Amino acid sequence: MRRWVSHYLGIPISRAAAIVVTACIVASCGGSSSDADASRLSPAARTAAIGDALTVRVAIDVNDAAATGTNCADLGADWASCARGRLILENGGARKLAAGGWTLYVHSIRRLLMIEHPAIAWKHITGDLYALTPAAGAFTLGSGERLEVPFVGEYWYRRTSDLLPRAYVVADGDTGSAVLRNNDTDDETRYVDRLPAVADNVSAFVTTPTQVLRARAEAALPDARQVAARALPSVLRETAGQGVAQIGAVELNLPGLTAAQTAALATRAATLGLNGPAVRVNGAIAAGTLPADIAKHGGYRLSIAPGGVSIDAFDAAGLYYGTQTLLSLTPAGGGSVPAMTIEDAPRYAHRGMMVDVARNFRQPATLRRLIDQMSAYKLNRLHLHLSDDEGWRIEIPGLPELTEVGAKRCHDLSETRCLVPQLASGPDNRSGGGYLSRAEYVALVRYATERFVEIIPEIDMPGHARAAVVSMEARYRRLHAQGDEAAATAYRLLDPADTTNATTVQFYDRRSFLNPCADGARRFASKVIGEIASMHREAGAPLAIWHFGGDEAKNILLGAGFQPLDGTDPGKGRVNLAAQDKPWGRSPQCAALIRSGQAASVDELPSMFAQQVSQIVRTNGIGTMAAWQDGIRHANGPQDFATSNVMVTLWDTLFWGAADTARTLDTQGYQTVLALPDYLYFDFPYSFDPKERGYYWASHATDSFKTFSLAPDNLPQNAEIMPDRDGRPFEVTSAGSAPRIEGMQGQAWAEVMRTDTQFEYMVYPRLLALAERAWHRAAWERPFAAGERYRLGDTNKVDKAALANDWAGFMSVVENRELPKLVRAGATVRPGLGLASGG
Repeated sequence: MRRWVSHYLGIPISRAAAIVVTACIVASCGGSSSDADASRLSPAARTAAIGDALTVRVAIDVNDAAATGTNCADLGADWASCARGRLILENGGARKLAAGGWTLYVHSIRRLLMIEHPAIAWKHITGDLYALTPAAGAFTLGSGERLEVPFVGEYWYRRTSDLLPRAYVVADGDTGSAVLRNNDTDDETRYVDRLPAVADNVSAFVTTPTQVLRARAEAALPDARQVAARALPSVLRETAGQGVAQIGAVELNLPGLTAAQTAALATRAATLGLNGPAVRVNGAIAAGTLPADIAKHGGYRLSIAPGGVSIDAFDAAGLYYGTQTLLSLTPAGGGSVPAMTIEDAPRYAHRGMMVDVARNFRQPATLRRLIDQMSAYKLNRLHLHLSDDEGWRIEIPGLPELTEVGAKRCHDLSETRCLVPQLASGPDNRSGGGYLSRAEYVALVRYATERFVEIIPEIDMPGHARAAVVSMEARYRRLHAQGDEAAATAYRLLDPADTTNATTVQFYDRRSFLNPCADGARRFASKVIGEIASMHREAGAPLAIWHFGGDEAKNILLGAGFQPLDGTDPGKGRVNLAAQDKPWGRSPQCAALIRSGQAASVDELPSMFAQQVSQIVRTNGIGTMAAWQDGIRHANGPQDFATSNVMVTLWDTLFWGAADTARTLDTQGYQTVLALPDYLYFDFPYSFDPKERGYYWASHATDSFKTFSLAPDNLPQNAEIMPDRDGRPFEVTSAGSAPRIEGMQGQAWAEVMRTDTQFEYMVYPRLLALAERAWHRAAWERPFAAGERYRLGDTNKVDKAALANDWAGFMSVVENRELPKLVRAGATVRPGLGLASGG
């Protein structure tokens, strides 16, 4: 036993548990002796009966458990931070439910540190899956009776989405499983009884950001003509003409586009309900006629007159974007557009959106709808996160286990047939399952290309690779059993002698990391990259950028929030640090590689493997390799890699030093793409409402205004407009020269977005604010200058009235013209622009 005494609401563990159990016994817990008992059923019938009757509800009692007497440090909580709650088991059926002979499996995105019930044994399976097994004879629940099981979880629970549904049960002797019927829901209000008040363990961030209120108070709404003349995203410049053009439909004469590209524009027009009298749109590639500042890829001049519309473009992309600007100005269903001349070109080469299809799969139709909206608002790169610990989502010919095992979840603790359930998928893929077949991926690439959207595939390695590792172990077992050892080991991703003890960011073990020292890892990378590159060639869009991933290959128990068991810091969790290893720390294959001098330590293995993969990427004719910033940490610069360019996706927050990181990456020569979590993670909540779903480690409220307010070319400036995660001002002083930015992208990580409807709710309308900043540089964005200090409520360099007026114009266009278009396209849209104030 650990050397601590915990308390449940001030009562020692043993007494608290006894009170619950005794109360159950005193209440008779089984009704009359004539009641049927589920324990008398066959294993399969018993599983089904318990699944039909048992309900699990959750109540969180306190988020700062240390303040109420819990020794979170002795429980091993990161930064000694833990919360207390109760699992409430209730029998909603007619039969008695007796303890013993069955196990309840629950999902928890917080690490469970303790189950405080003497009659229930518990263990961590992997990731977010835990098993709770009641002792035989310990209790019986009659119809309508409840049993409360206290627990301690790491950190805190501030939103209903922190608590996952789809607990399931397995009776002893049964090969099947059953999701608890009453927990088979994505409506958290059905099973979350209580969350502490938001002020519990939280400081000033509970106040709505004053910037949103200021934007509303200071900005007079633009008049109707101003709204009618503003495109989304905003254009570089425009000159008003005389009169209006009546756009009922469009007749496209764009010889610079392919038939498929023209058809894509016609489809967009039809989606917007443009089926009235047609206006002819004549377009031509006329690069030599354009001013220098728009004579670049995607640049165009759009002339709108009562008698017709013309486009002079730098290239085919310019023709396409000029037409999309016309469609943006046109109301849904058709109407008048002010006569004007627009000269425009994109701000950044990279205007992207990242979609995590690995944690929870997104259907091809949903991805196509996203591509349609990206195209309409001139976003041009779709970064698909195709693999992670929880799933592999693309068919690779010759490696069938990747999708047969790695793309589905079931209750198979040996993981020979599937991955174990994660992220509230249940044991039968109620969510989370699925993959893109080769044909579907080729079709998706082709569809995107026709809309000037480039797909960037990411296969995350060497971390976040568990789905691949488990799948290739299944392949190894199959071929080993056939006696073909050479084939069995060809793509094996583990060192079988590795005994490394590590816990990953999302609570997996060493199988979360493919072993970069294994020959099979390089063969695997070569096979997968080659096959996906082949798919792009077949789609007519040769692969130009490969995303390596490279993030979070670490043992979280070696982080700064932990100390040895004999440590004395009350603010850090005590763990057996001597038993913890860095990834691959006990791999004989890696030890041999380090002895050979190929790497100085295990710390350098991810970057070493990234360099090896870059050679494979170049061999496949791909000019750019991208990685999350973790993946290149130990490299000297892009010269260490084989590809012509190296793109780095930067995911530091501004209050944790993103401005410095951007400058360093530029100095080293990388192409930098901003993926700032505090502004650009669309899996974060819109507002402070605890019913708004999302992770919130970097931002408790990312509404459309916050994304709109980002100044990407002058990152220090943002410290004057927005506070840090917890509502506190922070200071940034610019240094050096302005870092060059390749672009920016939104992120939609999928841990708590189980359905496509949830995904779209989180993305729309924030996608439109992303498009505005990625395409257009606003006048209120200050030029970067070394030595300028910025702090909210202290400095006053930013023209906040101009920001407010710009926001008012954007807001009016979105609400009056663009949201109806999203609805027409069939998208699920969060109402009210997703403002933190709830408006």
